[in-house]
Amino acid sequence: MALQKWKKLAGTEVLKNPWWSYGKDEVELPGGKKGEYHYVHTNGASLIVPVLNDGRVVMVNQYRYLGQRESLEFPCGGVKDGWSYDKTAVRELEEEAGYIARDWRLVGEFNPFNGVTDEMCRVYIARNFSPGQSQPDETEEFEKFILTPDEVDARIISGVVWDGMTIAGWTIAKAHL
Repeated sequence: MALQKWKKLAGTEVLKNPWWSYGKDEVELPGGKKGEYHYVHTNGASLIVPVLNDGRVVMVNQYRYLGQRESLEFPCGGVKDGWSYDKTAVRELEEEAGYIARDWRLVGEFNPFNGVTDEMCRVYIARNFSPGQSQPDETEEFEKFILTPDEVDARIISGVVWDGMTIAGWTIAKAHL
């Protein structure tokens, strides 16, 4: 038996910034009760697992304000208005890791927090690199790490890698390496 869907009665964009918007919908539950649902809307995100010729992968370390600590992650970024997932992946790889890839493979997608956001993150494996221009935004600073797949797994298990997008993306990508 299929689960019953909620009915959207009205929606309001409460706040918008360059990265996401905060929405509030008036909803009717299957039993007829009415209520509000608050959520974050984004255009999505592209996460890239850069794989070198020897099988090692490239990760970037950056400071994350909300966690008040550094975070070892795969290059990833939000899809801007008017951009595609593919264009975002190309931009983020060059911006964060300093690489231009000639081989791209989309290997999956996931929602990072489906009770709070409608965001879908697409996961790419990139290979066959040439040097690019690393040009972080003014709020970003990156330190590049090159690790074996086993080293990535060990950093996840030990808690060094604590970013959920990276952990989910790695879980999807690892099956395709």
